[in-house]
Parts: sequence; C-alpha cells; structure tokens
Amino acid sequence: MSAQESTSGRGASAGERGYSTSYTVAQSPDEVFAAVQDVPAWWTGQIEGSADGLGAEFTYRHPPQHHSVQRVVAFEPGRRMVWRVTDSHLSFVSEPEEWTGSEIVFDIVPVDGGTELRFTHVGLVPDVECFGACSTAWLHYVNGSLRSLIATGEGLPEPW
Repeated sequence: MSAQESTSGRGASAGERGYSTSYTVAQSPDEVFAAVQDVPAWWTGQIEGSADGLGAEFTYRHPPQHHSVQRVVAFEPGRRMVWRVTDSHLSFVSEPEEWTGSEIVFDIVPVDGGTELRFTHVGLVPDVECFGACSTAWLHYVNGSLRSLIATGEGLPEPW
C-alpha cells in the first residue's frame, strides 16, 4: 500500500502530463468515490457548492493564498471523477491563474482486496511555478486526508 508519485499522466488521457499519485485501500470503489465527492471532509479551506454530479461546481478558498472554481466534467460513480478548474487565483506565484484550465482527475480502479485511487492534476508539471507548493499540498490532501477519510470515515484536512 505504498503511494507513488510521478509526473507522468497515469490516470489522465494519453499524452497529458501532471502531478500523479496513487494508492490502494481496502474499501470498495463506491466508498472511494463517495469520499472523493465529499470535498469539505478532506480539503481544508472554505468550500461552497458541491461535486455531486456532472456539471456541478464548487469554489475553494484558502485566503489569502488560493481561490479556485472547479466544475465536474466527468462523473462516473465508482469509476472516475474529473474537475476542470474554470477560474483560479494563487497569490503566491507570479502567474496567479496557473490552475485555470487544468484538470484534477480521480480514477478509481477495483483491485484484488480493495480499490486503487489514481490521482492526477493534469497541467501541474515541474516547470509550473506552484509545482513545489501545490504538489506538497496534494500529497497531504490526497495521500493523507482523503486516504484517511476513505479508510476511517474521517479526513485530516488541517495540516497548517
């Protein structure tokens, strides 16, 4: 059950690159999908809206560093969810809209003994200014908080 990180687009469409990580849990694909959908339980900050269906939107704010709007562009229960970032403002980089147009992909794959969650933030590559800070944050939120929510029913969204 080790996490893997890379800059290859595993879980994204062929040819797309981004920050990726994956791990296996004992829970079912439906349980993993439900946890991904419960964004406020695993991602810190102010969250308005939801990720509960195709076309749903939510706003994420962690003042003053981060503001973004995500639209659900793929919603396949128990299999896959994709958020497209339609607006963003990161105050700690020289191009605050770096996330705008990127996609956040959750692929959920049944495996022996459980489910593999494959996460990719397509477009979050090493030559993007926020790569260091953003990949570190995703490591906490996806591998720590979301994984805890899936396994125990309680996320750990407050690292800082």
